Amino acid sequence: MFRKLFLLAVLALIAGLGVFWFVTIPAVVSAQALTAYSPNVANGQTVFNAGGCASCHAVVGEPRTMLGGGLALPSPFGTFHVPNISPHKQNGIGGWTEANFVTAMKYGTSPAGTHYFPSFPYGSYRLATDNDIRDLFAYIKTLPPLSGRPRPHDVNFPFNIRRLVGGWKFLFLDNKPFTPDPKQSAAWNRGAYLVNGLGHCAECHSPRNFLGGIVSSQRFAGGPNPEGEGWVPNITQKGLKDWTEKEIAWFLKTGELPDGDTAGGSMVRVIKNTSELNDEDRAAMAAYLKSLPAVDGPVRPKKKT
Repeated sequence: MFRKLFLLAVLALIAGLGVFWFVTIPAVVSAQALTAYSPNVANGQTVFNAGGCASCHAVVGEPRTMLGGGLALPSPFGTFHVPNISPHKQNGIGGWTEANFVTAMKYGTSPAGTHYFPSFPYGSYRLATDNDIRDLFAYIKTLPPLSGRPRPHDVNFPFNIRRLVGGWKFLFLDNKPFTPDPKQSAAWNRGAYLVNGLGHCAECHSPRNFLGGIVSSQRFAGGPNPEGEGWVPNITQKGLKDWTEKEIAWFLKTGELPDGDTAGGSMVRVIKNTSELNDEDRAAMAAYLKSLPAVDGPVRPKKKT
């Protein structure tokens, strides 16, 4: 009897490992899956600004187009060091194909076929259209190539096991594309696309569970800063009920709050990106954000006296 139970346990373990291996296979976009397309570099620059690429990948103290990386992103799972995404062939992404880039942005899979950690916000970027991503790649290729690679990630065991990231993706990501709401205006849908996709606002403005997944019921409701310091504000109508659309759009352009104060912390880097967008895109983002229903976020701890 014991022998039979042992054999059943072994078979169940093998089956479980097989299922795990299958569901954690890194997804890849083949070159054949991409239709013929002539990239729009000007739109690629808009995508670059909307996506906030410079916020993390620009070398500290250098112009926004110097994408040598190096920024350290602390988290409960360890510290992630932002990579070089300049068009340098050895140290950046200059040796990548267009399919490699689309794969990374939509599925978080590296050219080597391994999972990227979700500190790279592909969970949001996956909503971007293929053409926007291809335009972005074309724009990045026009920027200065920088040599040098930042230090490797310092991620705690077992979270440093890349294959486990496939399990994280299985639990918290889906492959649904962005779908415009026909009941809403074109501007609202543009704002929804920018805020949820390229702008990846929910990545910071939402609380996360113990595995680092966004708590969907409190999306945009703020919470602890993922980098470990401070508190990220609620940007649903719970937090922005006294803001007008014009005030939100002005904040995205200048960083100025309605009370005359200015943005601080990592939001300063974000404003440098949104300030480069045109007025229409900022207004669209404001319209979408103003439409978000009020959601209670986590209770902010009281400051110690």
